[in-house]
Amino acid sequence: MLNKSNTELLEERFSEVPRGPFYVTPYFVSRAKGAEIWDVEGKRYLDFAGGIGVNNVGHCNEQVVAAIKDQADQFLHTCFHIVMYEPYLELASRLNRLTPGDFEKKTILVNSGAEGVENAVKVARGHTGRPAIIVFEDAFHGRTLLTMTMTSKVKPYKFRFGPFAPEIYRMPYAYCYRCAFGLTYPNCDVYCAHHFESFLLNHVAAEETAAMVVEPVLGEGGFVAPPREYFSILFESCKKRGIVFVADEIQSGICRTGKLFAIEHYGIAPDIIITAKSLAGGMPLAAVTGRAEIMEQPQVGGLGGTYSGNPVSCRAALAVLDFVEEQDLSARAEKIGEIIQQRFHKMSERFPLIGDVRGLGAMTALELVKDRKTKEPAHEEARKIVSYAHEHGLIILACGRFSNVIRTLMPLVITDEQLEEGLDILEEALAAVSCA
Repeated sequence: MLNKSNTELLEERFSEVPRGPFYVTPYFVSRAKGAEIWDVEGKRYLDFAGGIGVNNVGHCNEQVVAAIKDQADQFLHTCFHIVMYEPYLELASRLNRLTPGDFEKKTILVNSGAEGVENAVKVARGHTGRPAIIVFEDAFHGRTLLTMTMTSKVKPYKFRFGPFAPEIYRMPYAYCYRCAFGLTYPNCDVYCAHHFESFLLNHVAAEETAAMVVEPVLGEGGFVAPPREYFSILFESCKKRGIVFVADEIQSGICRTGKLFAIEHYGIAPDIIITAKSLAGGMPLAAVTGRAEIMEQPQVGGLGGTYSGNPVSCRAALAVLDFVEEQDLSARAEKIGEIIQQRFHKMSERFPLIGDVRGLGAMTALELVKDRKTKEPAHEEARKIVSYAHEHGLIILACGRFSNVIRTLMPLVITDEQLEEGLDILEEALAAVSCA
């Protein structure tokens, strides 16, 4: 296989794999390390995508690889529901201690972020006896029937895949650059959060609402970070009504924003928190951690899965958490974010194409517009910038409601030199597209 070219492999991909699984670059990886990827033809790329936020500790992190090899030599699978194993318990214990909140917690482990969201919903419904789930515009929660329903964007995620799951209700998010209410922060007094009171009157009753599920920073929705007081208002409203507050930290967690969990920036402790992606350094794993009294509600056998909490993935996750602590990866993410924000603001002065610079820590983005006054989305320009970057050795992704947002998801082990190199390529791409 390694003797084949990118072109040959792409032809094979078209003949053997349906079109549904999208691809961003037409290249095939041969090896990766840290923040670098080499394709099968030997070309090097800087990675600002991180496997869509999976590689915070870097490609082939040595501690993670060592833990995987050690576990693989012992046993690969028994199913935790049949013959239990210690790595599952150790990881659950670590997450119970590390997640926000000075209260007793319990954790279940599953295979993916979408599974994590599904199980959080099951737990919340089991605890409250209520059916309804509140989610947000521009949210992305997964591709299963339930999480696809919870996801906001129709194309490509939901188009022609209905009918959808019932009892899902959607509120506007605190997307200040494109405020759903036409207001301007801070003069708006965070109206979008206080709007929750009206929402419960006009869309779904609190007495029928099991949970509010929210991303502390929108991922696929455009790296939108709400004002600092936003979540405390929503959290208190949920608390007084017995609505479970669920933080989806699948993309924003494991130090991406400069804290282990993005919700820590907002000073609240969610009832349930979902982690995945970078949790296991590239291995499939997700966790649902929550208040013990809530997590205990589902009956014996009500939660689980054949591969859930695979021992190899658990060992990888434990190595990730060790590395995060030893290297103070949160501080590194904060420093990376400072460098990116500084460069992005300078780029904004140079290129009118940039309408907004936003984010938390290393979870930072540029929203591109054709006109800063009208804020008309520059979707085609974003596509060209991504393409230019790929052609010049930088893997980067677009996202957002209009696919006009350029986001940064580089591994947090990236060196300063690599970071500047990648930002230089991005700036060259902006210049090329702006002058075209």
